[in-house]
Amino acid sequence: MLTGYHVAILGGDARQIEIIRKLNEWNATVYKAGFDQLNESFTEAMDLDLDSDHVSKLDAIILPVPGTDESGNIDGIFTNRLIHLSEEWLKKTPAHCRIFTGITNDYLTGLAKKVNRSLHPLMDRDDVAIYNSIPTVEGTLMLAIQHTDFTIHSSKLVILGLGRVGMTLARVFNHMGADVSVGVRSSKNKARVHEMGLKALDMNQLKTEDLHCDLLINTVPKLVVDQDVIKQLPSHALIIDLASKPGGTDFSFAEKRGIRAMLAPGLPGIVAPKTAGRIIADVLAGILLEEGRKEKSDD
Repeated sequence: MLTGYHVAILGGDARQIEIIRKLNEWNATVYKAGFDQLNESFTEAMDLDLDSDHVSKLDAIILPVPGTDESGNIDGIFTNRLIHLSEEWLKKTPAHCRIFTGITNDYLTGLAKKVNRSLHPLMDRDDVAIYNSIPTVEGTLMLAIQHTDFTIHSSKLVILGLGRVGMTLARVFNHMGADVSVGVRSSKNKARVHEMGLKALDMNQLKTEDLHCDLLINTVPKLVVDQDVIKQLPSHALIIDLASKPGGTDFSFAEKRGIRAMLAPGLPGIVAPKTAGRIIADVLAGILLEEGRKEKSDD
């Protein structure tokens, strides 16, 4: 239970709604900002006036999964107004207040250091990323079925990256009967791909690998699906890029070649916001309770 905890949810999407509900179930005092266009009666959280005394009571601030932009603005689908996360405002929170985000950037990391508040990028955690890989892969499968005219079974698939999402992708598409190849860099991951019964591609030498495939899925957050890779793809191929914006694909070159390429970050919040919200809420509660126990033991 989170009785006595004061938590603010600032902006976001449908995942935040589930986080609010779970925190409310655990008896936390929950405030929300950036939800003025929510099309339902929502009594699980109080509206937060950013200039009110409630700010001085906050034990935690929960940002959307994308965090802020490089100017410190927070976006959300339930409002037309941006919330600005500033140094001046954060200094009004208690010294122990924690900031939770999905991913961070230079602005947010630097701001947390300036005000001496702990920052928790949840998507950097193995547990969150592995749990999130399930709705991510389901969403990827949905996109692949919707935007192709062939079956997954017997299709040729290339996955770039064997991280926490790539591992689940490889396993699920292999079980569906696809001919799966996985691009990896390390000898360790090459051995893992071999152990899974799949074909390993050397991402350090993609120019020399056979990339002729029906579906290419990228999970690497830097430009790897470049012109040399795209030139090898047949015209009917579909590229699904799961990396965070701007992705790891040369989208303009893909368009010139007549190959459909889709940037699809944040699939858990689109295809399964309830599950994705619960994943985040469970981890949040664990961190808050554990830190609370530490503080009590220090006292």
